[in-house]
Amino acid sequence: MPSGQRKLRVPDEIVELVRHFHPELKAKIKAALKNILESPACGKALKDELHGLRSYRVKRFRIIYRIGGKWIEIVAVGPRRCVYEETFRIISRLEKRDT
Repeated sequence: MPSGQRKLRVPDEIVELVRHFHPELKAKIKAALKNILESPACGKALKDELHGLRSYRVKRFRIIYRIGGKWIEIVAVGPRRCVYEETFRIISRLEKRDT
C-alpha cells in the first residue's frame, strides 16, 4: 500500500501535550511524525506486553505508535524513562474498555 494513502491518528490529549513542549522539540516531533507517515516501519518494534507497537526516538523522547491498514495511530509521546510504563497503562485501559 503506498504510504500516501495512510492517515495519522493523534489523540487530542497528545496534541495538547505536544503543544506545551519547547519549540525545538515540537519541530523535531513534527518531523518525526512525517518520517513515520512516510516509512511506518522506521520505528523499533516493541516486545512482550507492548507487542504490536513501535517506538521512534526523538532525543530523550519516544513516540509510541501502532500501524493499522490505512492508518497509523499515535499511542503515546513522552520521555523514555516513563513512556513505556504509561503506554502499558493506556493499552490496558483500552483493552478493559473494549471487553
